[in-house]
Order: sequence, then C-alpha cells, then structure tokens
Amino acid sequence: MIKVILRPGKEEPLRRFHPWVFSGAIGRIEGEPDDGDVVEVFDKKGKRMGVGHFHHGSIAVRILSFEPTDLQNRAFWEGKLAEAKRVREKALEPPARHAYRLVHGEGDGLPGLVVDIYGATAVVQCHSIGMHRQRELIAEALRNVYGGSLHAVYDKSRESLPPNYAAGQTDGYIWSQGKTPDSEAIVTEHGIRFKVNWETGQKTGFFLDQRDNRRLLAQFVPGKTVLNAFCYTGGFSCYALHAGAASVHSVDISAKAMELTTENAALNAPYPGEHLCFTEDVMRFLKNTDRQYEVMVVDPPAFAKSLDKRHNAVQGYKRLNAAAMEKVASGGILFTFSCSQVVGRQLFYNTVVAAALEAGRKVRVLHHLTQGADHPVSLFHPEGAYLKGLVLYVA
Repeated sequence: MIKVILRPGKEEPLRRFHPWVFSGAIGRIEGEPDDGDVVEVFDKKGKRMGVGHFHHGSIAVRILSFEPTDLQNRAFWEGKLAEAKRVREKALEPPARHAYRLVHGEGDGLPGLVVDIYGATAVVQCHSIGMHRQRELIAEALRNVYGGSLHAVYDKSRESLPPNYAAGQTDGYIWSQGKTPDSEAIVTEHGIRFKVNWETGQKTGFFLDQRDNRRLLAQFVPGKTVLNAFCYTGGFSCYALHAGAASVHSVDISAKAMELTTENAALNAPYPGEHLCFTEDVMRFLKNTDRQYEVMVVDPPAFAKSLDKRHNAVQGYKRLNAAAMEKVASGGILFTFSCSQVVGRQLFYNTVVAAALEAGRKVRVLHHLTQGADHPVSLFHPEGAYLKGLVLYVA
C-alpha cells in the first residue's frame, strides 16, 4: 500500500482524531497514488496514523480508520453502517425514521459519504473519488444491514464529485429488488407528508437537516401570517399550514421548486390558512412587497463553498437579513439560517447583528439552531456543524 509520510509536528491533528490530512502536512509519498487510491499515513518516526482515500487537492487524505484496516473488507462497511443505524435509532423518535440521514460523512467516521434513507430506498451521495469507487461494497453492506426492509440503493453522486471525474459518471441504481423502482416516494415527517424525488431533486431529494427546526416553527405560527423565503420543496410552509397559520407565502426563484411546494401543500390539505406561491427572486420580493409578516423563514442555499468566497457571502447574508428584518412585523419572529460551512457560527451571528443595526430593529435571540441529530458532528471535527440558525424576536 502507498505510504504518506507527514512532516515533523504535523501528526497532532490525527492524534486528536481529526480525519483530514492537508497537502501542506505531507513530507513525502512513497509511491505515486492516483485520486481515490487507498493510502496509509505515518508520522515522521514511522508510527502508523491511519488509512484513507487520497486526493490531489487541499485535503490530500480523508481518514476512514485510525487502526490498520482493509477498506476492501465488507465487514468494515457493515460495521460502520450498522453503528450509524444504531445511532439513529437512539437519536430519532419513531415518527422521524421514515426519512432520515443514515451516514453524515465525518460525523459517522466515513468522510466523503452521505447516505439518506427514504422509506425503502437508500440514496448514496459520494463526495470523493475514493468513496465512489467503494459504492458497490457500500450498497452490499446496506442490503445486509437493512435486510428485507430495503428495496433499492440509488447513486446520486455525479453533482458532488470532482468535476473531471464526474464527467465520466452517471447517476443510477446500484441495486434494486425486483421490478424497476420508482424514482420518488411519499415520506412522512411528524405526520406531515412530502414527495421526494431523488433523481431530479437537489442534493438527495430533500433537506432532512431542518426537521427539528421545521417542528419548532410550528409553535410560533398558529393564526399568524408567514413568509417562507427560499422555500425549495415547501418544508417550512407545510409545517406552518399544518400548525394553523392564517396565511403562508412561499417564495423561490425556481419554478420547479414552486411546483414541488404546491404538490406538497396539496398532500397535506385541508388546512385552514391561505397558501400563495411566488416564483421570484427573494431579494426582489422583499424589496417590492408592502406586507409585514408576523413570522418569517429565511433559509438560503450556501452563499460560499470556499474561503475565497466568504467575504462576499457575509455581505450577502447581511443584505438579506436586513431586508428580511424590515419586513417582519413589530413583535414578529424571524428564523434565519446559513448552511455555508466556511461561515462559522460566530461570524454568522455577527453578520446578523450588523443586519439588525442596518435595518434599525431591536432584536432578541430566542433559540440557537443547528442540524438534526441524524446529522451528527464528531467532537474532533467541528467543521461538521455546518448549519447555523437563529430564532429572533424582532421588536
């Protein structure tokens, strides 16, 4: 196996079980690894530190095991997936187990891998070439861990893989039981129904990370006017309607998203409130509307995925939140989020403070929010806490 030897003093993150080896920490490589190859990592003195997947990039190695391990051994994958399943059985109430994240990358000791469960279908999304090469083993391990309750495993990796490699790949079923499986399912989350299409939807088809935050929203909305900005498939909208909001306005620039929101709202009818959809840029909508909303949700897509884009992202979050606060009624509630990993929790908080000052609003923090328990964060990899949210009382 190819050996990666660290520079002196660069082994400390691995001693603390951080799963990334940056290219600058490498002293030399014994061999010529290709992207996706399995390599062993050693410190300068020859002590084995871990085994993982290699990539010619800033993150050169993603560690999958800190012990000697054969990554081609099916037992390794079955053990990891079975442990992840046990964690979800402890962390999630039964009503939340119809659609959930089974594997959350580094949080489950499998950097580069996401697995979401939608009823009887597992959707696999690989973020590294090395992990994508293991997809057949992963599918086999999923079948063994879930038994007859799993009917299909779908690979949705093309959009998340490095572009040069992804160009030669296609999404599709790795395995299915019997007839050609459907590409969508109706899943239930705390009694609310959603249509999920893993072939055409964003990410794996649904944003599971907001489950707990959608549920929290429900306590604020009975009898209130609600705006759901960047609604995507209408998750927050459906929770608000189900909880008795007087009216819900859903806004997204994507016509496809608005179709899905309308379908999901219909799945949960009847409800007492009015639901209106607006296919429009959120900033333009906020600028042009003369309405004041009693409850507002602002959940934009990631504004930055790399450090060099962070400054512009922060300015974008500031403008967006200032515009939102100007349209929240006095005494109203604002749920605001950032899913940009490079924008940390404190930076996001400071940005929202700046937005409140710009909008001239007095604001109290009621809740600090994050992703659900099926998106666990390794204590040794705090970068995994990517979702930041605040529930604000706007005076």
